[in-house]
Amino acid sequence: MDALTLVSAEGTVSSIPLADALVLTRPTSPLRSRVAYAAAHVVPKIHAENVPGHPADIDWDSTLAFRHHLWTWGLGVADAMDTAQRNMGLDAAATRELVRRSAAEARSVGGAVVVGVNTDHVDEPTISLTAVIDAYRQQLHETEEAGAGVVLMASRHLARAAESAEDYVRVYNAVLAKATTPVVLHWLGTAFDPQLAGYFGSDDVDDASRTLLRIIESNPDVVRGVKMSLLDADAEIAVRAALPAHARMLTGDDFHYVSLIEGDGSHHSNALLGAFAALGPLASAAIQRLDTDDVDGYRGLLGPTEELSRHIFAAPTWFYKTGVAFLAWLNGHQPAFSMVGGLHAGRSIPHLSRIVELANGCGALELPALALERWHALLAVHGIVPVKVSP
Repeated sequence: MDALTLVSAEGTVSSIPLADALVLTRPTSPLRSRVAYAAAHVVPKIHAENVPGHPADIDWDSTLAFRHHLWTWGLGVADAMDTAQRNMGLDAAATRELVRRSAAEARSVGGAVVVGVNTDHVDEPTISLTAVIDAYRQQLHETEEAGAGVVLMASRHLARAAESAEDYVRVYNAVLAKATTPVVLHWLGTAFDPQLAGYFGSDDVDDASRTLLRIIESNPDVVRGVKMSLLDADAEIAVRAALPAHARMLTGDDFHYVSLIEGDGSHHSNALLGAFAALGPLASAAIQRLDTDDVDGYRGLLGPTEELSRHIFAAPTWFYKTGVAFLAWLNGHQPAFSMVGGLHAGRSIPHLSRIVELANGCGALELPALALERWHALLAVHGIVPVKVSP
C-alpha cells in the first residue's frame, strides 16, 4: 500500500496509508435543495513574473478549466472575489478580464456565475462617500454588461469613509438603485480582512445586522440574498431567521457550513464558499443527498470535510487561498503549486502537510496517486525526503 509522508511543526517525519478515491457521481440534473456556489481561485502562468508587487499574469486555460470542473458537478461559480485574491495579488485589470472571461464561459455551458463588485480599482486609499458610490456603480455596470450575476462586496473605501450606519444605508441604497439584475450582498468579517472593522456602522454584530437588514428590506426588487462570512454561526442564524421572504442566506462560514446548510428545521443557509472550491465533488455529492432527503448521507459526506476546511482557514485566515490552490494542484487542476503575487509562500510545509493528511482522511484527494507524487516531490524540493535520481 502506498504511504503518504507527513511532517510536523517540530520536523518529525511520519507516514500514513494513502486512501482510495471516493466514488462520487456527477449530477445529471441541477441541484435542487440548495443553491451552492464555489468561490474559485485563479491560476498564474508558471513562467511569468507573478511575484509580490507585479500585476497578475494569469493562465487562462487552467483558470477557466477549473470553473468548468465546478460546473460539471452542478455547482455555481463565485468569481473575482477574495478567493481569487482580490486585494492580495489580483489587480484591477486582471479582475476585469476575469469577469469578462468567466461570464462568457458560463454562458457557453449554461453554468451559474456571480462575480464580485467592489471599489478596488480606485488607487486612492481614502475617498468620499460620493466617490465610493461612483466606484461601485462603475464595476456594477461593467459586471452587468458582461452578463454575470452580482455580489456587492464589502468595500475598504467605504469602511474608511463611513462615519455612521446611515452612511452605509446611503451608499448601498444609491448603488442598488442602479442595479438592473439581482444582487447578493456580502458581509466579510475581520478574520478575512481586518480593514473592514466596524462594517455596517458598528463593531457590535447585532447593531450591524440591523443595518444590513434595513438595506435588504429597503431594496426588495434587487437584493436576492446575502453572503455572511463572519465565522459566527449564531450571528448568521439570527440574520437568516430575520430575512424577508425575497432574500436567501448564502453562508460564507467555512467553519460551520455543514450544520448551517442542513438547517434547523425552520430555516437553512445556501452556500457561497471558498471551501467548496477545494471540495467541489464532495460538496456536490452531499447536496445531491439532500435532494433525496438523505440527511445522514449528507452528513456522512460533508461532515468529515469541516476539519479540513477549519485548517485551511486557520488564522491568519486571509492566507486560506494558499490551501485552496494547493489542493487544486494536488488534484491535477493546475500544473504547478504557484499563485499570483507569490502567495503560495503564505503557508508552511507543516501546515500543508496537515492539509494533505486531512484531505486524505475525508476523501478530498480526487486523484490520490497524483497527489502523493506531487506532495512527495514538493517535500523533496524542501529537503525533507530524498530526491529520486534515475540511474
